[in-house]
Amino acid sequence: MGLLTIDSVSKSFGKLEVLNNLSFAVEEGSVFGFIGRNGSGKTTTMKIIVGLLKADQGDVYINGTKVIFGQTPTNHLIGYLPDVPEFYGFMNAYEYLRFCGKITGMNTTEIDHKSTDLLTLVGLQDSAQRRIKGYSRGMKQRLGIAQALMHNPLLLICDEPTSALDPQGRSEILAILSQVRQRTTVLFSTHILADVERICDTVGVLHNGKLALGGNLEAIKSTHRRDTILFWLDEVDVRLLGLVAQDLQTLPFIERISVAGTVFSADVKSVREDGQKLLAALAARQLTILGYQVQEPSLENLYLDVIS
Repeated sequence: MGLLTIDSVSKSFGKLEVLNNLSFAVEEGSVFGFIGRNGSGKTTTMKIIVGLLKADQGDVYINGTKVIFGQTPTNHLIGYLPDVPEFYGFMNAYEYLRFCGKITGMNTTEIDHKSTDLLTLVGLQDSAQRRIKGYSRGMKQRLGIAQALMHNPLLLICDEPTSALDPQGRSEILAILSQVRQRTTVLFSTHILADVERICDTVGVLHNGKLALGGNLEAIKSTHRRDTILFWLDEVDVRLLGLVAQDLQTLPFIERISVAGTVFSADVKSVREDGQKLLAALAARQLTILGYQVQEPSLENLYLDVIS
């Protein structure tokens, strides 16, 4: 059993089925990227995890303890950052973290030490005396992470923490989450696949209410690896290129061919064994190759495969 275990969870709103017998686990010490298109059920899942929604069926366990809707006995194990965190704008960051620390029963010395530590971690130490109402969206997200870590949770849950940020703000949040993995297990939902590839070691793709793909990211890439070669061709008649693609598709070592403009993509059985054969076949058909590249599997390709 992982630190977080989702066991056969289903949830519907009226006739709309959002989760359908969903199961997955998040191992301690990992950074788990929870992926899915908008409306796929990521937020619903996280609200069930923190006890804010009741599942129609199935169970959720955190560190072996069952989550109970409305009673939330496991919430002292969780830090939660919603997609749009709300604060008391008249407070400054130090005041807000002290307020949160008192709610969780921390003593004054512990609150002061933890507040200073976390504000340094999220890069707000120089802005800690400013009123929160004057913070940017990115600064509020960073403060939200600090607040969620105040009570040393075993699991940090972030609901699309980078979705509304500019590139610099996204980079800052991802850098913080990379550091946070030294302190706690992280689950964050997103539809930005590049963010997942940057910091996650495990992933889960939610589609049609179920986990369509899940596990260690590198292992998944290795398992679903295709031997794909991209060719950049000199200017060529698109119609002619289409005919060439149809012709090459008949070769026994070609599994799939696609054409986009003058970029030619071919899946072969083995790059090592078939790459030179394909180069020769293209040259024999009087196509000028400007360059080529063996394409590594990407999370985007895998994602599109499982949801298509």
